Amino acid sequence: MRLLTILCSLVLWLGKLGIPATAHQFKVDGKVLELEESNFDSAISFFDYILVDFYAPWCGHCKRLSPQLDEAAPVLAGLKEPVVIAKLNADKFTRLARKYEIDGYPTLKLFMHGVPVDYYGPRKADLLVRYLKKFVAPDVSILSSDSAINDFVEVAGTYFPIYIGFGLNETVISNFAVKYKKKAWFSVAKDFSEDVMVLYDFDKVPALVVLHPSYNQQSIFYGPFEDEFLGDFIEQNFLPLVVPMKHETLKLLKDDNRKIVLTIMEDENEEKSQKLIKLLKAAASANHDLVFGYVGVKQWEEFADTFDGTEKTNLPKMIIWNGDEEYSSVIGSESLDDENQGSQISRFLEGYREGRLEKKRIKGPSFMDFINSLIGIRTVYIIVFLVAMLILIRSLGKDDEPLQVGTRDEVDHAESSMAESSDYRPGEKED
Repeated sequence: MRLLTILCSLVLWLGKLGIPATAHQFKVDGKVLELEESNFDSAISFFDYILVDFYAPWCGHCKRLSPQLDEAAPVLAGLKEPVVIAKLNADKFTRLARKYEIDGYPTLKLFMHGVPVDYYGPRKADLLVRYLKKFVAPDVSILSSDSAINDFVEVAGTYFPIYIGFGLNETVISNFAVKYKKKAWFSVAKDFSEDVMVLYDFDKVPALVVLHPSYNQQSIFYGPFEDEFLGDFIEQNFLPLVVPMKHETLKLLKDDNRKIVLTIMEDENEEKSQKLIKLLKAAASANHDLVFGYVGVKQWEEFADTFDGTEKTNLPKMIIWNGDEEYSSVIGSESLDDENQGSQISRFLEGYREGRLEKKRIKGPSFMDFINSLIGIRTVYIIVFLVAMLILIRSLGKDDEPLQVGTRDEVDHAESSMAESSDYRPGEKED
């Protein structure tokens, strides 16, 4: 009788902690879990690491992602620190979709000890596995040979910056490794040859080298290794010296409070653009309080046009962007000539430091972009169809009158009615 009382008390105690007595139903068996509202909270509490796919059954991108998750699940489950993959029908369980701010399908979130982190990594099975290994790796890896260094860099892949402390004690960077575990790889190399010093281009120790493999860039820090200076170097080097503007890099920039020196060019792949990018890297290495980025009109015209950068503009041009709705041009340095661009970049930065700025606002989204962001493209199609039917019915009922388009009030009424009656259904998200 006393044992039964203890068991009942234990169940009540677990319930107060938010851990249901049915937690034993979850297993790390290499299969993708199908979650629902009744067991979602207990799942993310039960597993230390769980990647959740918020999907919709009608979403084509979701259907293509599903077999990749099925393939990755058993590999991740077999890690020393297993990562479980689960999925939730966010189109059905809309309360959870709203709670976790799901604005497109599929959306992936990694829950680490119950805390959600947006997943921006690759979605092919083998690359997804490599990416997620970062989150269960040691905070600081100890590398004791040249081959260990090479293996570490190979396993780390290209999706995070890699910090290697040559001749450093792990305690020097351990606090930063814990703080920034979600953003970078951290390691210290104990034993290495002169060949490694040549390979990573440092000539004395201790040295902290940061690599950006996907951009073929690196930076070196020789100290001082006090927390203030070391922390500044680590934080300022999460991004490469010069950042190509893409959807992925914009997501990374949202956590960086520095102003962005944005250079708009016609085609970033042209030889003259590559030369300009090298000059921007040199400027970035001397101005760590700023982020330097570039975009080609040919590569991303919509983004460039936001800052009045089109093929009709005198390009390349440089602006200062706050990462939000405002940007500034430097008076007298609106564009770059082909000659002596290094000096022109210096004058631009000098004008910025002196405050010779003309403030502007980025172009707002188009009407269709605004509507899409509010209610989704599917609802827009329905609205257009209903308005067309309304026009057709009116025209059939008035044979003796010319065809007339509905008034603005009628269209507004139709749109607001559809917005009120439609279910919560974010738009699809590109893979």
